Amino acid sequence: MYGARSGNEETAARRPAPPGKGEKVADWADGRLGLYALAKANMRKVFPDHWSFMLGEVCLYSFLILILTGVYLTLFFDPSTTEVVYNGSYEPLNGVLMTRAYESTLDISFDVRGGLLIRQIHHWAALVFVTGMLVHMMRVFFTGAFRKPRELNWVFGWTLLMLGIITGLTGYSLPDDLLSGTGLRFAHGAILSIPIVGTYVAFFLFGGEFPGEDFIARLYPVHILLLPGIMLGLVVAHLILVFYHKHTQYPGPGRNQKTVVGMPFLPVYMAKAGGFFFLVFGVLTVMGGIASINPVWAFGPYRPDLVTTGAQPDWYLGFSEGLIRVMPGWELNAWGHTLELGVFIPFSLFPLILIALGLYPFIEAWITGDKREHHILDRPRNMPVRTGLGAAWLSLYAVLLIGGGNDIVATHLHLSINAITWFVRISFFVVPVLTFYVTKRICLGLQRRDRANVLHGRETGTIKRLPHGAYVEVHEPLSQGQLFTLTQHEQEPPYEIGPLVDANGVRRRVSPVQRVRARLARAMFGPTTRITKPTVEEYREVTSGDHH
Repeated sequence: MYGARSGNEETAARRPAPPGKGEKVADWADGRLGLYALAKANMRKVFPDHWSFMLGEVCLYSFLILILTGVYLTLFFDPSTTEVVYNGSYEPLNGVLMTRAYESTLDISFDVRGGLLIRQIHHWAALVFVTGMLVHMMRVFFTGAFRKPRELNWVFGWTLLMLGIITGLTGYSLPDDLLSGTGLRFAHGAILSIPIVGTYVAFFLFGGEFPGEDFIARLYPVHILLLPGIMLGLVVAHLILVFYHKHTQYPGPGRNQKTVVGMPFLPVYMAKAGGFFFLVFGVLTVMGGIASINPVWAFGPYRPDLVTTGAQPDWYLGFSEGLIRVMPGWELNAWGHTLELGVFIPFSLFPLILIALGLYPFIEAWITGDKREHHILDRPRNMPVRTGLGAAWLSLYAVLLIGGGNDIVATHLHLSINAITWFVRISFFVVPVLTFYVTKRICLGLQRRDRANVLHGRETGTIKRLPHGAYVEVHEPLSQGQLFTLTQHEQEPPYEIGPLVDANGVRRRVSPVQRVRARLARAMFGPTTRITKPTVEEYREVTSGDHH
């Protein structure tokens, strides 16, 4: 009969279509790796949206660009101190004796297609990477994003910052030009100032007396393999912990310790992140194409008997150089040995200050005794002491950066280098204290303004005349979301020792550590560091009548 279907045809119609090749591969991988369950649980994970969260992505993308450009440069760079006579494209240096490392750097800059662009992108990416890490860590510090459960992630970030500084120093020193050689001489002198073992450490690193013949060959694998490998592992661990703990978020309506308001990881967040990567890459490419940086051909090859005028390190090492430049030249002679305090003290202060920054989350947690998890960020104004400490550290860095470039400042501003040195010496002690005090006062003032806005509303600028002739400014009440944002923060009482005598009249034993902790808690989180936020009763009392 026309249109009738046979039994085989009906069976084939009911049979499901066989899986495609891609589905078979996916099933095979899921059966052995469990990818489907992992992706289902995490690919729709919600991430909050705020511009400051992009600072961490700038660091990540700069690091990836560093790896990509570094691999390209590795193909052409020769880390050899063998002396050769240059006879290349840059005619002003033809016939000059130099190392093979410096010659290969010139070849990359003038003879390799795109070599100079890649070199400059690599250098700019290094500067942006360290800058991004510092700014990102300051955002984390000021907002309290380092609190439980993210202390370990703070340590990872701090370690990445330290390794980034060291990696920048090693890469900066590889071309063996006069500027990098001057920086190495500076580092060599700082290492020699270490008591007892300084000479042995310097001999071990440089392979003998400075400048040595093996230093660049030793520095090269450290720069391209050891340090990047450690940093790559830390970056992966850092991202895994960010993903595991979920991202912190700023206070606002609908946001609490368990609920995240934002966009899903796929496809929205990944699309934004991909576009932002190419934006960062494009900006660094433009910088590398139009802004010259580290023109090694202008300095010439390194010679121990020469030094460049106005030699400056990259900005992230200006802190350490500023300490050494402004330190008085103190020496201590004892038992036939000379201790260069003028170099050793500032050389030790640089890592000690950074170590204090790395340990701060654990110090604050010990002072507060807070064991809870925190996923909502602090507004910096609500933590005046912490904000003041961060601002004081940044001001100290800025002061010492001036000290590290005292010769440049003196020549450009036509000032006495002695006057600049003394200005930095005095500012080292005065400016951080003054910055801390001013920052704390500003934070308290902002807290008072928040309290006034909650109770009386926002000033509209509209003047109203009352029936009896008086003039008042009309205030506009804040929305419920704004009220929540301004009042959601906690104001827990600081840690206290309690009564020294118990109910039976027996004197309690209080250790010195407890006394120190109580004093620090009162100084950092006591009544003088906060303006009491409005209570519900105060708000209702003020808003119950017509207060305009």
